[in-house]
Amino acid sequence: MRLGVLTSGGDAPGMNAVLHSFVRAGLGRDHEILGIEQGYKGLLEGRVRTFKQQDVDDISRRGGTILGSARSAVFPTEEGQEAGLAKVKELGLDGLLVIGGNGSLTGAHKLGTRDPDAGFQVVGLPASIDNDIGHCGLAIGVDTAVNTIVEACDRIADTAQAHHRAFIVEVMGRDCGYLAMRSGIAVEADAILFAERNRPEDEIVAHLRKVMQRSFAPDRDKKRVLIIKAEGVKVPTANIVKRLQEHLDEDAPGVDIRETILGHVVRGGSPSATDRVISQRLGLASVFAFEAGAHDVMLGWDAPKDVGQATKDPSIRAIALDEMLAETDRLLGGESPITQRRVKLLSTVEELLAL
Repeated sequence: MRLGVLTSGGDAPGMNAVLHSFVRAGLGRDHEILGIEQGYKGLLEGRVRTFKQQDVDDISRRGGTILGSARSAVFPTEEGQEAGLAKVKELGLDGLLVIGGNGSLTGAHKLGTRDPDAGFQVVGLPASIDNDIGHCGLAIGVDTAVNTIVEACDRIADTAQAHHRAFIVEVMGRDCGYLAMRSGIAVEADAILFAERNRPEDEIVAHLRKVMQRSFAPDRDKKRVLIIKAEGVKVPTANIVKRLQEHLDEDAPGVDIRETILGHVVRGGSPSATDRVISQRLGLASVFAFEAGAHDVMLGWDAPKDVGQATKDPSIRAIALDEMLAETDRLLGGESPITQRRVKLLSTVEELLAL
């Protein structure tokens, strides 16, 4: 088969590990593998290279993506998708592997279903550090991002303890607070703020004032307070800090409060062992999926057992892209049982965090 692969949207640690496995396995099974640079933008521009085995040597340990990534303003349009389909036909692709997040997989679904007689297959892989993709227990890049946050917060906690300070650390997670939730528990945060709670600003400030009062009470003698905030919380971090500072003399005399926004630091870096293994297994499963005739599906890691179809890998299921996209909408909208379970869990333990 003549198979193309592109990485699209936000980069995620582990994308290169997918490429390593997909290219090695594909070439080893006598397929031709074409790498499309800069995502859908590169597809429209015809930026294509033929992979050789040596092109993917020693790349699993590298962050980012050797193919590059870009967001295209043209591809989401009707004209852009028609041009993309024409380019796929021009390249003679039997299949296209799309590695990316919600927007990238939406593009894969539209491209793959635009012409039922096009005669090529589309398979998607979930790569999003926010872990905001439906029917996917763990997306590519999530484990590395969590570990990066934990390492940064451990360092911040050291200096916070030394200077008797409180820190609000903002992490990525525009529509999904998974990173804040998971890392917050791991670093023993005193409070975790995430968008799914939909708390108004006054309620957030009131809650954090109680955290400060309890943590820095004379009989508690706590040395630091660490608050993890997802970027999806609509109240700016600076506003929260400013409002808490207005009450410090009353709530925590002698204590200072600072903010740290980790931003894109969370996205970069070498992938963890977990992300490398997940990515490599997904890359191999993609080759098998194309050979089995799979089309318009996403391969989900640790997906629910009652969703999609089993694959040769017991941890991977093939899920129709339209069903995945529908579940993603439920996940981000709060209707998914997974989102509700996460919020319930954090609400249950919230009062225990600052003890």
